[in-house]
Amino acid sequence: MPPERHVLLVRHGETDWNAAGRLQGQTDVPLNANGRAQALALAVRLRAEGVRAIGSSDLSRARGTAELVGGALGLEVALVDEDLRERGYGAWEGLTRGECAARDPDAWARHLADPRTPPPGGETTEALLARVVPAIHRAAERLATPALVVTHGGVMRAFLSAVLDGGPAGGAVAPPVVPNGGVWRVRLAGGRVIGAAALDPDR
Repeated sequence: MPPERHVLLVRHGETDWNAAGRLQGQTDVPLNANGRAQALALAVRLRAEGVRAIGSSDLSRARGTAELVGGALGLEVALVDEDLRERGYGAWEGLTRGECAARDPDAWARHLADPRTPPPGGETTEALLARVVPAIHRAAERLATPALVVTHGGVMRAFLSAVLDGGPAGGAVAPPVVPNGGVWRVRLAGGRVIGAAALDPDR
């Protein structure tokens, strides 16, 4: 039986755009003061997990979270992968949901009816998963286990929905809401996901 590997998937700490309800996508928005505090609090929560290695998206809000956690745990960020970036939200990046609805009501309504529908100029769920799933498997193979991988809310929602649904694009299972600093434990073996659960389901 292939060895089991564990990845703790983490959503980065808060940014000013998170606080304002703006879609960030691949726009590089740094952590705010609250986000930095969340990262340090995350390190305290994770001490008991025995994290041995850290990976991250290349966007500064994720990498900043990873570096703060790593500094507190005595670990360097060993892997940075742009394929762990947030979903591209195209023309909607920088807008609130209300602004998206006002600017492009038809596209917004389609997206609400089926979140797999891409934003104008944005990334489809299928394209997102095509880069994210291999990136998470790469991190699991390259990093010592258990590994911490800091990524983004849209990435985690799409990936976990697909895992929980058992299909390549998800959709039948409502994507889980992952707060800033939220953690899911993903268990992998033999090139496939064999389990996923929130580390702190009450958050």
